[in-house]
Amino acid sequence: MTTELNALIVTAASIGFFHTILGPDHYLPFVMMSWSRKWSTAKTSLITFLCGLGHIGSSVVLGLIGVSLGLAVKRLEVVESTRGNVAAWLLIAFGLVYFVWGLRRAYRSQPHSHSHSHTGEVAHAHVHSHHIEHSHVHDDKTTAGIAPWALFLIFVFGPCEPLIPILMYPAAKNSFLGLIVVTSVFGIVTVATMLGVVLLARVGVNFTRLARLQRYSHVIAGATICLCGLAIQFLGL
Repeated sequence: MTTELNALIVTAASIGFFHTILGPDHYLPFVMMSWSRKWSTAKTSLITFLCGLGHIGSSVVLGLIGVSLGLAVKRLEVVESTRGNVAAWLLIAFGLVYFVWGLRRAYRSQPHSHSHSHTGEVAHAHVHSHHIEHSHVHDDKTTAGIAPWALFLIFVFGPCEPLIPILMYPAAKNSFLGLIVVTSVFGIVTVATMLGVVLLARVGVNFTRLARLQRYSHVIAGATICLCGLAIQFLGL
């Protein structure tokens, strides 16, 4: 390997790591959804991994098309910027919808009491929640199926901004093998960092005393995801 290629490999690993750490959209949605929906470690890891692959894969495909057709970097940067705006708005919309759904669910699961009296006995009351007894198991199944696919779609639209101009094009000038190696290093480090941060944060959230807030877990998750999207769109995070 040439000195230039070695430098690109180190750069790819560094950018993959810091790009992920500094982008809360790479891990916050998974942490909050895992907590609110009580996903297992295995399910959280699988969903994060697949979304990471979609996130990297879409930019890799676009970059390979650009390299093979000799398209100017600026053209691809415009496409990536457009994809980034779409992904941010999708994240905002998903968080907002989930927030509203969580409010509705929290309201309908509010415990309430019924008073009863029997002949010759003192009146008594019992507290229950219709949500726990009946409810909205159908809602849970629906959102449980939709949420992972929604996240995957958002991450497919989400671009890896530094991948094409900083890594793929310079690597392609070296050799096709160099392009594959540099792209692979970036992808592996990015997905591995996503998994590491999500699982570590998930442990922290699970061990925090949030029992009193559990009824509002979906509300909190939706609000956090929405704010994450807003920060990306308007603050450039």
